[in-house]
Amino acid sequence: MSGFHAAQVILLVLLFSVVAFAALARRLRTPYPIILVIGGLLAAFVPGMPRVMLNPDIIFFVVLPPLLYSAAWNTSWKDFCHNLASISLLAVGLVAFTVLGVALAGPLLLPGFDWRLGFVLGAVVATTDSIAATSIAKRVGLPKSIVDILEGESLVNDATGLLALEFGTAILVNGLTPSVAGGVIRLVYLSAAGIGVGLLFGRIVEWFEFRIDDGPIEIAISIFVPYAAYLSAELIHASGVLAVVAAGLYLGGRSSRFFSPSVRLQANAVWSAMTFILNGFVFLTIGLQLPFVLEESHGLRTGQLVLYAALFSAFLILLRLFWTFPGAAVAYLIRSRLLHQNVQWPGARRIFVVGWTGMRGVIALAAAVSLPRTLADGSPFPNRGLIIFLTFSVILVTLVLQGLTLPPLIQALGLSGRGGLACEENEARRLVLEAALQRLEENRRRDRPDFAGVYDDLAQHYRERLASIQDAPSDPEGHVSEQYARHQEISRDLLTVERETALQLRNDGRISDEVLREIERELDLNTLRLVRPVDPETA
Repeated sequence: MSGFHAAQVILLVLLFSVVAFAALARRLRTPYPIILVIGGLLAAFVPGMPRVMLNPDIIFFVVLPPLLYSAAWNTSWKDFCHNLASISLLAVGLVAFTVLGVALAGPLLLPGFDWRLGFVLGAVVATTDSIAATSIAKRVGLPKSIVDILEGESLVNDATGLLALEFGTAILVNGLTPSVAGGVIRLVYLSAAGIGVGLLFGRIVEWFEFRIDDGPIEIAISIFVPYAAYLSAELIHASGVLAVVAAGLYLGGRSSRFFSPSVRLQANAVWSAMTFILNGFVFLTIGLQLPFVLEESHGLRTGQLVLYAALFSAFLILLRLFWTFPGAAVAYLIRSRLLHQNVQWPGARRIFVVGWTGMRGVIALAAAVSLPRTLADGSPFPNRGLIIFLTFSVILVTLVLQGLTLPPLIQALGLSGRGGLACEENEARRLVLEAALQRLEENRRRDRPDFAGVYDDLAQHYRERLASIQDAPSDPEGHVSEQYARHQEISRDLLTVERETALQLRNDGRISDEVLREIERELDLNTLRLVRPVDPETA
């Protein structure tokens, strides 16, 4: 079999495995990343299973940009800015604390490690992946403020973690020791230039989007944006991660204005499928790396490897828990005293949950595999195999152990429930429907009396929706074409009022972007039904 055909077979096997394990995860009511990682581990031992080696370049330049962009697109800019102090304490402060903690403890926990190797290892494992944590959190109804902070942390800490890895590798490979001032300047440039590139791309794309309304073209543009922003930022040695995040946050917040209903539905469908497949490949590939990880870590006995993995994983979990409590206190003081935000002290239970959700993902493993095999003088990179094994172990422990224990932990702490978001959504639905009814009555007073039946029908429909009863009665026989046309015209006008009211509520800060998108989806579907011919067999 040729190399191309072999690659096709591997791709098909991976895609089928992703679908099968994801379906199993749904039946088990378990986050699919956990089942996919376990499934990949089991599949790695199946005789004849194709060996899939993780390529860091594919992860950083092919997989990471669209996943970051999708996550940023669905993140509320308002909530991100509101929680920026808390996010920064985790995405920057905790990353630095993790790197320094591992650099100091590495020589005590691991054989052959000095502070430089510890620095590199700490940078490798400092980044978190929020997919499993937030999927669990949303399912069990964890407070939205915690979910927003976790999602924001995972968006930003990739950049800080990779910057720390850049410093650590330079120290070890080239014998250079960057100064604190140089590090701060590099971080400022990395962040400012990356964000600037992302916002520039976002502004250009927004200008273009207002001038077209074509689903395939706009979806192609949305796929182009994360790669263009990432590569452009990397070209000027800025943060491609922050460029993608900035573009996604900007365009996600503006998409309600420039996406038509049909394009929004198409784009959501395409991106949902694409992010699911990419995430599926990523988590399945993590499990499939076990043979390569064991090959890299040859020379150490299995018992030693397990002991080092257990000690290091426990240390890393405790390190995050140790940071979250004082970090939360500092963030609370900044937000309440300096920023004058109306926030409450989160409490020990919420802080502990944030500390327990430090799950690692494929970025950590790709960072470990990307380490050079030799130093500048040609000697082998010390303990490279052990670093890869420890990173792999941390991913397994945090994803599986913390992921499976998170739901009962949330319930035991009394943090599960859906009241806040559901109340906000119900209030938004009530307000947009009342606004539509008000517009309906205004139009009725200005319209011809012979259209009274149309207005009565629509008013009844909206009142029934307010009372949670589906569907208004259909039009009576007679005057069908004129009545139907008027019904369509008035319905489109009312849907416009609903959409504008919901958007204004979001802009006024009365509802979140998540609630807005739920309402928009229903309005989009209703709008499409108005312009599509009715199939009599399905009506």
